Amino acid sequence: MDGIAFRRDTRRARRPTADGAKIRLLFGDRNSDAVIQRSLDEGIGRNTISAKIDHALAHFRPLANVPGVEVRTHGTVLYNSIYRFDDEMIVNPHVYGKIASHAPAMHLRRLSAGALFTTYAESFDAVWESARPHMW
Repeated sequence: MDGIAFRRDTRRARRPTADGAKIRLLFGDRNSDAVIQRSLDEGIGRNTISAKIDHALAHFRPLANVPGVEVRTHGTVLYNSIYRFDDEMIVNPHVYGKIASHAPAMHLRRLSAGALFTTYAESFDAVWESARPHMW
């Protein structure tokens, strides 16, 4: 599972944290078996996803010391990517043999009825709790 909680413009991320918002970024561990296996399953080379993770982390490095921003890595199976913004999220389920951009994306909203949003939010939280802080 990968999780990114805001737009790519890192300057915009500083404003909400100044108001007390928390931003959690969760990436696969570049050296984990799960990341390497997914890269092989997608047929894009053993280290391609590891390189993509390195690229994403380099992009977010300016946020390394911003209060309210926390970055962690994990070695669990990469079932989906979750991009959550308060009570809305985009979930990109990973499809075996396909790169993420060729898989569907679902726009979910927290509703009083139904548990799909909560299911994905709890999944993210469970991985987050077992993940390690990223050392810049």
